Amino acid sequence: MIISSMVKNGAILCGFALLTTGLVATINTLTADKIAEQEQLQLTNQLQEVLPHSKYSNELSQDCVIISDQLLGPYDNQVIYRARKDNEPVALVIRHVTPSGYSGDINLLSAVYRDGTVAGVRVTKHEETPGLGDKVEIKKSDWITTFNAKTVQSESDDRWAVKKDGGQFDQFTGATITPRAVVGSVKNAVLYAQDNFDALFTAANACPEVTP
Repeated sequence: MIISSMVKNGAILCGFALLTTGLVATINTLTADKIAEQEQLQLTNQLQEVLPHSKYSNELSQDCVIISDQLLGPYDNQVIYRARKDNEPVALVIRHVTPSGYSGDINLLSAVYRDGTVAGVRVTKHEETPGLGDKVEIKKSDWITTFNAKTVQSESDDRWAVKKDGGQFDQFTGATITPRAVVGSVKNAVLYAQDNFDALFTAANACPEVTP
């Protein structure tokens, strides 16, 4: 009797486990496409924030190269999107990271036109102090827009620093480390774009190999 009861209970538990596993698998299948759609929409919105859609005619999110270079941060495989207008190179939209934020990594997206000027910059991820360093976010202040239309003349261009260091960019009251890190990272991204613009546009497309 005891053995029979154990077998019966085991069968019930096994059936419940199989049912639960099936439900989880079904839910994952049903939501996978929706998640991918939302990720693609988020990527498209980010790209259009730094580079107006009117400036290019290709599918920007599907035209990219993958780069590992210290100018773009300490991590490998940064994605660079290539904007074209009627098949002519227009701009690069570069993902880059600075590890020099007050609270760690700051992830950025910077668009650079063919002539080396900045189209736009956005911080896409950070852990900076609320009310201080988080002013790098566009929803917190318009500081990040001060990069628009600026260019880097050379690696020694001392204008690319916060005003406390003799440069042209404002720092935040009580938070100089964060804007200093962002300015330095954007400067490096612009220099990389200027030095590699043509070569990046002739490289093979890597976008089918990555997810947004």
